[in-house]
Amino acid sequence: MAKTKTSFFCQNCGTQYAKWMGQCTSCKEWNTIIEEVIQKEEKRNWKQTSAPKKANKALKIAEISINEEDRIPTQNTELDRVLGGGLVKGSMLLLGGEPGIGKSTLLLQIALTLPKKVLYISGEESQSQIKMRAERLQILNTNCLILTATNTQNIFRAIQEIQPEVVVVDSVQTLYTDYIEASPGSVSQIRETTAELTKFAKETATPVLLIGHITKDGAIAGPKILEHMVDVVLQFEGDRNHVYRILRANKNRFGSTAELGIYEMQSTGLREVDNPSEILISQKDDNLSGTAIAATLEGMRPLMIEVQALVSTAVYGTPQRSATGYDTKRLNMLLAVLEKRAGFRLGAKDVFLNIAGGIKVDDPAIDLAVISAIMSSNEDIAIEQDFCFAAEIGLAGEVRPVNRVDQRILEAQKLGFHKIFVSKFNKINNKKFQIKIVKITKVDDVFANLFA
Repeated sequence: MAKTKTSFFCQNCGTQYAKWMGQCTSCKEWNTIIEEVIQKEEKRNWKQTSAPKKANKALKIAEISINEEDRIPTQNTELDRVLGGGLVKGSMLLLGGEPGIGKSTLLLQIALTLPKKVLYISGEESQSQIKMRAERLQILNTNCLILTATNTQNIFRAIQEIQPEVVVVDSVQTLYTDYIEASPGSVSQIRETTAELTKFAKETATPVLLIGHITKDGAIAGPKILEHMVDVVLQFEGDRNHVYRILRANKNRFGSTAELGIYEMQSTGLREVDNPSEILISQKDDNLSGTAIAATLEGMRPLMIEVQALVSTAVYGTPQRSATGYDTKRLNMLLAVLEKRAGFRLGAKDVFLNIAGGIKVDDPAIDLAVISAIMSSNEDIAIEQDFCFAAEIGLAGEVRPVNRVDQRILEAQKLGFHKIFVSKFNKINNKKFQIKIVKITKVDDVFANLFA
């Protein structure tokens, strides 16, 4: 019988200890350290063979040839945008998100639309449940095979028989291997099963897509090393009470992490939203005070978003400062600039700020729209619906230029806006655009142009 050894792992961060402790010294969580049995048996690879491999030879960096990654288009424009062009062969992709947000629906939808042989492995649902969801998606694909299994040895035997070109696993927390004597979902099982899948993906150049559960704090459950082992980490965000979902890349070894994809949850699955401005700008008949449209960028994609502000007299004595989808500290800074440089007395007033559509924005180019919305609400004067803004505000009250302003102006022009406010210091060729460009230098100029 093989010798066994016990070790202690933190179930929150994966730190290993020689003995039990009440508090994890790494993540400072209490009562998360659990004893696990590790089988000290020689592990074999996913093919169940132990043939020694030839070691790689060290090369000078000038001698190394660069091959462009061979990508597989997923037929899903939003996912391809986030990934940088499609699935890279041999890559490991991890998708995390809240329960019920649509992770399984998204990957099943991709599995059914890919023009490749796909093996969809589920440890959480039966084959009939997956068939019912596929019928609801109204997509038929004879190249998609469904397997319900949780043991990695059985999974690899099925893979050798089927020879799939893409593998989807739902979810990594349900898998277990015979070489580790621990329950599925434990730190050691997640680490070992992911290592086996990674080895399979790299050796066979087969993309593997994993679904990962998340903790109450929003981080992917299991050891932090899980995110280091995979090539791409995607986060699926949204509110289950709303129909829109946002796909972001937290890590991407083959592309940018600045891109995002937007989906709408419908009864027939997730619809790709080609024009995000349709959901980020609310439709209204009358002009309302406290709203301003900002031209922002998410990666390479220009977006028009609606900034909503409410300024009212503080009822409880201490003024409140609240922001949804925007940095509260930056909001406080902009309020101080308005107080000092523009003469607005906001110290005794509540200020609430909201970015419409449920997205989070950290682009400083929306500063001008934020202060415009605040001024509009404070004065109770509406801003014209065909006005938009793209500039950063400095501490001296100056309006600073932003990058790639041409893309922002073109997006505003395409969506029918008639006037855009930008910094005077942006170098712009006005003859290129049909939209009227208003160049301003100070916060005072904004008030004079909007409410004169």
